[in-house]
Amino acid sequence: MVSECLLFVIYRPTFRRIIRNQSTEQFSGLPYIYSLLNCLICLWYGMPFISPNIILVATVNSIGAVFQFIYIAIFIAYADKSKKQLKMSVLLVLVFALFAGIAFVSLRFLDSHTRQLFIGYLSVFSLISMFASPLFIINLVVKTRSVEYMPFFLSLATFLMSLSFFAYGMLKGDGFISVPNGIGTILGVVQLALYYHYSSKYDDSSREPLLAYA
Repeated sequence: MVSECLLFVIYRPTFRRIIRNQSTEQFSGLPYIYSLLNCLICLWYGMPFISPNIILVATVNSIGAVFQFIYIAIFIAYADKSKKQLKMSVLLVLVFALFAGIAFVSLRFLDSHTRQLFIGYLSVFSLISMFASPLFIINLVVKTRSVEYMPFFLSLATFLMSLSFFAYGMLKGDGFISVPNGIGTILGVVQLALYYHYSSKYDDSSREPLLAYA
């Protein structure tokens, strides 16, 4: 659970910078929107009336959802343009509306077995989509032969989170947990290997945040 919480707080330096500069600069808020939706879906999947005996999934993702909501609120508060604030506010409302729709459909129209399958497949799709996002960064690292846009601690936290939930999913015999996190573990290993390979060529003077200019 420590590695999962580490992943949620790893963005704190970015938001300290935003608050200090009173501006979101060129940072993108979309990753936090995606992460919030993912946390809500996985939280719902881990609820006892959806999937018994995996309350840890619900606990971790409830913490993650709180962090992501705080990050989004800060982002909206310090967004440079009214259009940016409006866009993020609309996306935040849409995330909660979509989650409410998923919860309503799963409780109102599906029996317990179908409900678990429905939410399970949604969580798999959500997790794989989230884990696939580093592919762009991996491609960039290979092309530029630099880890400038792939912070080590973010890659390490992602790997540890994926590995721990992969092991948890295997222990519980839950493919909806183990399969996407197994993919995340593999991608995490690739990121760490690339970091090790290219870190000696990395110039600290050119460091930029991962989410800048996204």
